[in-house]
Amino acid sequence: MTQPRWLSDDQQRAWRKLAALMTLLPSALDAQLQHEAQLTHFGYWTLAMLSEAPDHRLRMSELAQRSSASQSRISHAVAKLEERGWVRRDPCPEDRRGFVAVLTDAGYAKLVETAPGHVDTVRHLVIDALSDAQLSELERVCDAVLDRLDGEPPAAPTAEPHPAVHA
Repeated sequence: MTQPRWLSDDQQRAWRKLAALMTLLPSALDAQLQHEAQLTHFGYWTLAMLSEAPDHRLRMSELAQRSSASQSRISHAVAKLEERGWVRRDPCPEDRRGFVAVLTDAGYAKLVETAPGHVDTVRHLVIDALSDAQLSELERVCDAVLDRLDGEPPAAPTAEPHPAVHA
Protein backbone atom coordinates (compact mmCIF):
# COMPACT_ATOMS: atom_id res chain seq x y z
CA MET A 1 0.00 0.00 0.00
CA THR A 2 1.36 3.42 -0.94
CA GLN A 3 1.83 6.06 1.70
CA PRO A 4 -0.07 9.35 1.20
CA ARG A 5 1.98 12.34 0.14
CA TRP A 6 1.50 14.29 3.37
CA LEU A 7 1.65 18.07 3.24
CA SER A 8 4.75 19.81 4.51
CA ASP A 9 4.29 22.39 7.27
CA ASP A 10 4.41 25.21 4.68
CA GLN A 11 1.90 23.41 2.43
CA GLN A 12 -0.38 22.72 5.41
CA ARG A 13 -0.38 26.39 6.45
CA ALA A 14 -1.15 27.53 2.90
CA TRP A 15 -3.90 24.94 2.50
CA ARG A 16 -5.55 25.86 5.78
CA LYS A 17 -5.56 29.53 4.86
CA LEU A 18 -7.13 28.72 1.49
CA ALA A 19 -9.73 26.50 3.20
CA ALA A 20 -10.57 29.32 5.63
CA LEU A 21 -10.87 31.76 2.72
CA MET A 22 -13.18 29.36 0.84
CA THR A 23 -15.43 29.24 3.91
CA LEU A 24 -15.38 32.87 5.05
CA LEU A 25 -15.47 34.81 1.77
CA PRO A 26 -18.63 33.22 0.31
CA SER A 27 -20.39 33.71 3.66
CA ALA A 28 -19.40 37.38 3.78
CA LEU A 29 -20.53 37.98 0.18
CA ASP A 30 -23.82 36.18 0.81
CA ALA A 31 -24.41 38.13 4.03
CA GLN A 32 -23.98 41.50 2.30
CA LEU A 33 -26.18 40.56 -0.65
CA GLN A 34 -28.87 38.96 1.54
CA HIS A 35 -28.96 42.00 3.83
CA GLU A 36 -28.98 44.66 1.12
CA ALA A 37 -30.73 42.92 -1.78
CA GLN A 38 -32.38 39.73 -0.51
CA LEU A 39 -30.24 37.86 -3.04
CA THR A 40 -27.62 35.12 -2.71
CA HIS A 41 -24.16 35.58 -4.15
CA PHE A 42 -24.86 32.79 -6.64
CA GLY A 43 -28.13 34.45 -7.65
CA TYR A 44 -26.26 37.72 -8.18
CA TRP A 45 -23.57 35.89 -10.16
CA THR A 46 -26.24 34.29 -12.35
CA LEU A 47 -27.81 37.69 -13.09
CA ALA A 48 -24.36 39.13 -13.84
CA MET A 49 -23.52 36.32 -16.30
CA LEU A 50 -26.79 36.94 -18.13
CA SER A 51 -26.17 40.71 -18.18
CA GLU A 52 -22.88 40.13 -20.01
CA ALA A 53 -24.38 37.82 -22.65
CA PRO A 54 -25.60 39.04 -26.04
CA ASP A 55 -29.24 40.13 -25.70
CA HIS A 56 -28.99 39.11 -22.01
CA ARG A 57 -29.74 35.50 -23.07
CA LEU A 58 -27.86 32.24 -22.59
CA ARG A 59 -28.70 28.62 -23.16
CA MET A 60 -29.01 26.99 -19.74
CA SER A 61 -25.98 24.76 -20.34
CA GLU A 62 -23.87 27.79 -21.31
CA LEU A 63 -25.11 29.69 -18.24
CA ALA A 64 -24.09 26.74 -16.07
CA GLN A 65 -20.62 26.72 -17.64
CA ARG A 66 -20.12 30.47 -17.26
CA SER A 67 -21.36 30.30 -13.67
CA SER A 68 -19.05 27.36 -12.86
CA ALA A 69 -22.13 25.43 -11.74
CA SER A 70 -23.79 22.10 -12.40
CA GLN A 71 -26.90 21.94 -14.56
CA SER A 72 -28.92 21.14 -11.45
CA ARG A 73 -27.60 24.10 -9.47
CA ILE A 74 -28.17 26.60 -12.29
CA SER A 75 -31.67 25.23 -12.91
CA HIS A 76 -32.54 25.66 -9.24
CA ALA A 77 -31.07 29.19 -9.14
CA VAL A 78 -32.89 30.23 -12.31
CA ALA A 79 -36.17 28.87 -10.91
CA LYS A 80 -35.77 31.09 -7.84
CA LEU A 81 -34.91 34.10 -10.00
CA GLU A 82 -37.93 33.34 -12.21
CA GLU A 83 -40.21 33.44 -9.16
CA ARG A 84 -39.07 37.00 -8.55
CA GLY A 85 -39.51 38.04 -12.18
CA TRP A 86 -35.80 38.64 -12.75
CA VAL A 87 -35.23 35.83 -15.26
CA ARG A 88 -37.46 33.87 -17.60
CA ARG A 89 -36.90 30.65 -19.50
CA ASP A 90 -37.73 30.48 -23.19
CA PRO A 91 -37.63 27.35 -25.35
CA CYS A 92 -34.38 27.12 -27.29
CA PRO A 93 -35.18 28.09 -30.89
CA GLU A 94 -32.52 25.76 -32.33
CA ASP A 95 -33.69 22.44 -30.94
CA ARG A 96 -36.86 23.01 -28.88
CA ARG A 97 -35.60 20.58 -26.22
CA GLY A 98 -33.39 22.99 -24.33
CA PHE A 99 -34.12 26.30 -22.69
CA VAL A 100 -32.60 29.74 -22.81
CA ALA A 101 -32.40 31.85 -19.65
CA VAL A 102 -33.27 35.49 -20.33
CA LEU A 103 -32.54 38.40 -17.99
CA THR A 104 -35.72 40.47 -17.71
CA ASP A 105 -35.78 44.25 -17.48
CA ALA A 106 -36.68 43.88 -13.79
CA GLY A 107 -33.72 41.53 -13.32
CA TYR A 108 -31.35 43.94 -15.00
CA ALA A 109 -32.68 46.79 -12.83
CA LYS A 110 -32.15 44.63 -9.72
CA LEU A 111 -28.59 43.87 -10.78
CA VAL A 112 -27.78 47.54 -11.43
CA GLU A 113 -29.34 48.50 -8.08
CA THR A 114 -27.42 45.78 -6.21
CA ALA A 115 -24.03 46.10 -7.91
CA PRO A 116 -22.64 49.16 -6.07
CA GLY A 117 -22.96 47.56 -2.62
CA HIS A 118 -21.55 44.28 -3.90
CA VAL A 119 -18.60 45.99 -5.56
CA ASP A 120 -17.88 47.91 -2.34
CA THR A 121 -17.83 44.61 -0.44
CA VAL A 122 -15.59 42.89 -3.01
CA ARG A 123 -13.21 45.87 -2.93
CA HIS A 124 -13.14 45.98 0.87
CA LEU A 125 -12.66 42.25 1.40
CA VAL A 126 -10.36 41.36 -1.49
CA ILE A 127 -9.23 43.95 -4.03
CA ASP A 128 -8.12 46.76 -1.68
CA ALA A 129 -6.37 44.23 0.59
CA LEU A 130 -3.94 43.33 -2.22
CA SER A 131 -1.25 45.19 -4.11
CA ASP A 132 -1.36 45.16 -7.92
CA ALA A 133 1.37 42.50 -7.91
CA GLN A 134 -0.56 40.36 -5.41
CA LEU A 135 -3.72 40.72 -7.48
CA SER A 136 -1.85 39.54 -10.59
CA GLU A 137 -0.43 36.61 -8.63
CA LEU A 138 -3.90 35.77 -7.28
CA GLU A 139 -5.17 35.59 -10.85
CA ARG A 140 -2.32 33.25 -11.83
CA VAL A 141 -2.93 31.06 -8.77
CA CYS A 142 -6.66 30.86 -9.48
CA ASP A 143 -6.00 29.99 -13.13
CA ALA A 144 -3.68 27.14 -12.10
CA VAL A 145 -6.23 25.65 -9.69
CA LEU A 146 -9.15 26.19 -12.09
CA ASP A 147 -7.19 24.41 -14.82
CA ARG A 148 -7.01 21.37 -12.51
CA LEU A 149 -10.71 21.58 -11.67
CA ASP A 150 -12.11 22.30 -15.11
CA GLY A 151 -9.41 21.45 -17.57
CA GLU A 152 -9.91 24.96 -18.95
CA PRO A 153 -10.47 28.47 -17.55
CA PRO A 154 -14.03 29.88 -17.29
CA ALA A 155 -15.45 31.36 -20.47
CA ALA A 156 -14.80 35.07 -20.94
CA PRO A 157 -17.79 37.40 -21.35
CA THR A 158 -18.81 37.88 -24.97
CA ALA A 159 -20.32 41.32 -24.47
CA GLU A 160 -19.18 44.39 -22.55
CA PRO A 161 -20.93 44.31 -19.15
CA HIS A 162 -22.63 47.32 -17.64
CA PRO A 163 -20.02 49.25 -15.58
CA ALA A 164 -22.13 48.75 -12.45
CA VAL A 165 -21.89 44.95 -12.53
CA HIS A 166 -18.14 44.36 -12.70
CA ALA A 167 -17.73 42.24 -9.55
